[in-house]
Amino acid sequence: MQLEKELKDLNLLDRFLFAEAMEDPEIVEMVLEILLGKEVVLKHLPQVEKEKRSTLWNRQVKLDIWAMDEDETVYNAEVQKKNTFNLPRRSRFYHSLIDSRLLKKGTIDFNELNDVYVIMIMPFDLFGKGLYQYTFRMECEEIPGLRLEDGAVRIFFNTHGRKPENMNPELPALLRYFEHTTTETAEASSSKTIRKIHEKIQAIKADEEIGVKYMNAWEEKLMERQEGYEAGMKEGRFAGHREGSREKQKEIALKMKSRGISLEEIAELTGLAPDEIEAL
Repeated sequence: MQLEKELKDLNLLDRFLFAEAMEDPEIVEMVLEILLGKEVVLKHLPQVEKEKRSTLWNRQVKLDIWAMDEDETVYNAEVQKKNTFNLPRRSRFYHSLIDSRLLKKGTIDFNELNDVYVIMIMPFDLFGKGLYQYTFRMECEEIPGLRLEDGAVRIFFNTHGRKPENMNPELPALLRYFEHTTTETAEASSSKTIRKIHEKIQAIKADEEIGVKYMNAWEEKLMERQEGYEAGMKEGRFAGHREGSREKQKEIALKMKSRGISLEEIAELTGLAPDEIEAL
């Protein structure tokens, strides 16, 4: 089956290209600096598709990108192409999972908990207000402007924003580049940082090893779909056979009932419930 997209046609909103790009710490720093409007210097190499779970038996998730800067602020950045209508609560879940792994065993001072940014980049307006960026921090309802200052920040970026006023002009340009990762978009931005990011993205798209990796990932995805299809067909055939057998049992029960055989005996012979037989 033909690929949905060639590697050269992928955008940064495509999870494969995003993960490959975010393995480069310089790209992570440049992207975070434009998104957050502050300097970011990473302390460790970023981790892509990092598995997180609180216990072995709890729900597991894979974080698209996990990074920590020199101030030990933690960043989780995700790309989300479709609105699954659960993103606010999903971001809350991501926060809780990250927090659960940050304090070392035996730590009693919760002030040692790192600041955490959960960032989601989407080609749709989750809140319908036309903004490029929606930032959420805990705030007191009774006293507007009084923040909890718990270090937890969630930001939802919308590539289809309409109100670029009072913001870094590089931010709308970067979000456009996420959705349309092309030379034309990079050059139209007039941003040296975005052009530098684009040079690195072009190198990724031209890398033969990454091309093979992309092909293998596609084939694995295709096999998973095929296995799911075959399992569904098998279950459907089994369900159809089971339903056919049940209808046959009802037919036999109806004939036995017409001959005056007791409901209990019919139930024992056919496996149908007495009330079901009585309703025939």
